[in-house]
Amino acid sequence: MTRLIFFGPPGAGKGTQAKQLSAEYGIPHISTGDILRDAVNQGTELGQQAKSFMDRGALVPDDLIIGIIKDRLAQSDAQQGWILDGFPRNVAQAEKLNEMLAATGQGCDRVLSLVVPDEVLKTRLLSRGAQEGRSDDNLATIEHRLAVFHQTTSPLLDFYKTHNASLLAEVDGHQPMDQVTIALKQAIAH
Repeated sequence: MTRLIFFGPPGAGKGTQAKQLSAEYGIPHISTGDILRDAVNQGTELGQQAKSFMDRGALVPDDLIIGIIKDRLAQSDAQQGWILDGFPRNVAQAEKLNEMLAATGQGCDRVLSLVVPDEVLKTRLLSRGAQEGRSDDNLATIEHRLAVFHQTTSPLLDFYKTHNASLLAEVDGHQPMDQVTIALKQAIAH
């Protein structure tokens, strides 16, 4: 069974790597944004509650996201493992996730942090914005997203180092994609 949490800054390659490992291990890649949209589209009770926040442009509360994640992890395809991508985003969410996993008898096997220098991330995201026509990948927005990441998500490193040091693996995401995949697999195996 493989249960993984991926985190890292925007542009680090989390989604790309998670999709690759999802296919190789035969476990679902669970992106918070995707499951929120799915819950809303399916009209579940939690999805309807989330939609009311999303329609107002407000953040979906942690308890509601945890409920949606709990429902998703209970689905049959997630029984042999999963990759959480984009959650938790802060220490409060990590604490709630740990409580939920403990209450459902699940654990996390590895927390994988992709580490990439900010200047490399800016270059990657500007290139992606140009290639994909993404208006949110402009320099001002990228710098803001990185600042938010460092303020809210970086403390997760300290949280996992303090509470679950043996679960945390930091992987150099500034190398060729296939080398990052190899490094991630090695971290998962240990």
